[in-house]
Amino acid sequence: MPLVLTQVYLEANQKKALSARAKKTGRNASDLVREAVDALLLGVSTAELKPLDDATRRAEADIKAMVKTLDATAREHRGFMAEIARLRGAP
Repeated sequence: MPLVLTQVYLEANQKKALSARAKKTGRNASDLVREAVDALLLGVSTAELKPLDDATRRAEADIKAMVKTLDATAREHRGFMAEIARLRGAP
């Protein structure tokens, strides 16, 4: 679909945050604005997004903690198996 040039006035802090988000995600600001407009047109409000965003951040932290635990368990397992091999006289 062809794009139509549209001017949008943003507050300075909005422009700064938008530019930072674009840089962080490797996207351009126009893509992010179009995505936000699409969400608005679908009826998604920022009030609805906040709890979802919070839950996503908590889930990410939980997954990182699980990965850390699994990595530690895997290290212990490798050590245990190496000790078993040593006790059996394996090369």
